[in-house]
Amino acid sequence: MAVATPSNSSPQKSRYAFIAILFITLFLFTIFVFTKRALEPSLFLYKDYFTQIPSSSSSSSSPSPSPSSSSSSTNNSHISLSQSTSAPTADPPSSLLQSTSAQPTQEPSSRSEFSDENVQDPDLENQNVQDPDRENENVEDPDLKESNDQNGGENENPDGKMGEIPCDLYVGSWVRDEQYPLYKPGSCPYVDEAFDCQSNGRRDSEYLKWRWKPDGCDLPRFNATDFLVRLRGKRLMLVGDSMNRNQFESILCLLREGLHNKSRMYEVHGHKISKGRGYFVFKFQDYDCTVEFVRSHFLVKEGVRFNAQGNSNPTLSMDQIDKTAKRWKKADILVFNTGHWWTHGKTARGKNYYKEGDYLYPKFDASEAYRRALKTWASWVELNVNPKKQLIFYRGYSSSHFRGGDWDSGGSCNGEKEPAFTGAILDSYPLKMKIVDEVIKEMKVPVKVLNVTRLTNFRKDGHPSIYGKKGSTRKQDCSHWCVPGVPDAWNELIYATLVFQQTKSKSTVS
Repeated sequence: MAVATPSNSSPQKSRYAFIAILFITLFLFTIFVFTKRALEPSLFLYKDYFTQIPSSSSSSSSPSPSPSSSSSSTNNSHISLSQSTSAPTADPPSSLLQSTSAQPTQEPSSRSEFSDENVQDPDLENQNVQDPDRENENVEDPDLKESNDQNGGENENPDGKMGEIPCDLYVGSWVRDEQYPLYKPGSCPYVDEAFDCQSNGRRDSEYLKWRWKPDGCDLPRFNATDFLVRLRGKRLMLVGDSMNRNQFESILCLLREGLHNKSRMYEVHGHKISKGRGYFVFKFQDYDCTVEFVRSHFLVKEGVRFNAQGNSNPTLSMDQIDKTAKRWKKADILVFNTGHWWTHGKTARGKNYYKEGDYLYPKFDASEAYRRALKTWASWVELNVNPKKQLIFYRGYSSSHFRGGDWDSGGSCNGEKEPAFTGAILDSYPLKMKIVDEVIKEMKVPVKVLNVTRLTNFRKDGHPSIYGKKGSTRKQDCSHWCVPGVPDAWNELIYATLVFQQTKSKSTVS
């Protein structure tokens, strides 16, 4: 007879179920514990971040940032000037046009940001300019602080189209204005002797009372403080010959009038302006901007060749940009010129002087050389200039007024007391300016022509003449200009261009 035995399957199933539940519980508990620990550092990180943000009241009383933090702010500020990489337009970038009502940036007085190269430039009469490029010329101000612009500053209207000039600023006439000059003769320490006519004995002052007036519109009154605010954090550089140095000294004097504390404007290397030096950097400390001059007689490369006897002779390479071009790249606003050095001496004769590649031309036409040099300059601009970051001017040829000879052959302009209002000279437009117009018209990168030729045609009364040096009546200077004087109008036109463009820009988005 078979005996029935009890089955063990039910207790075994119960044990297996209990073990499975226990295992799952422990697994879930383990996941919870590790997840909590992993999240805790992130939670504490965000907690620390938010607790460190100061309130507006505390930030206003906090100490000044360290140099390192200020440097970071500086880099961010520069980036905000030029974020866009869209196709270039024919108008200046909005960051170069905006005016603000912000107070000047207060920063420590430091002149170490520009290293002194001890540039030993020969006298202006020497064409073989020894002016080596600086190893470190990228100006980064460690003390630049972000501007509290009330009108939006550099970021105002980033998508707005730039406006148009309301009329041809260079067709007009000179009108008397008793509010001129814009600064007193002898009051500006940055005018060198060659242009300081009143200090050199010129007694008449009527030549100072003329203001340029376009026929089709009015220029805005020059406002030095407003101009400085527009230049905040930027570099304005004039590149060219002694005529651009003439304009450079004028703009220094004009902008100086906008400073409450004039000691906060200085040449960073401590150099005094003279014709023997070819590089100057003036810092406007309260606005963290610089106004600079780089001497380049031709904008293309000057050189030297040696003949069989070991004698040296100058050369000019029409197809190579000038060695100072490394400096040009760093500027936000550039004002170029070349012209007067092409009218005399070896440049005008063209014998064994002009080069292309390694070939020295035995004889070459100076006008064609000028054209090729300008095309070399135009190529450099198109390869190195970003119109979204930089604004480029080319200042046109400035008229001379010699009677009875040239600068080195007894020419004179002494005794001229007022502008010319009639005569063939008023319609004079030299071949060089026609070449300038043709070259710039073909460029893809927009260049604004500061076409001062016709407005200087009038001003036979504005040259130093015998007053370029105290007690000297030998050679008369009828090419350069007294300061204050005609070059002030050139800088007023730069200012007007910025103001007109901004005004129209604002109106398009209002």
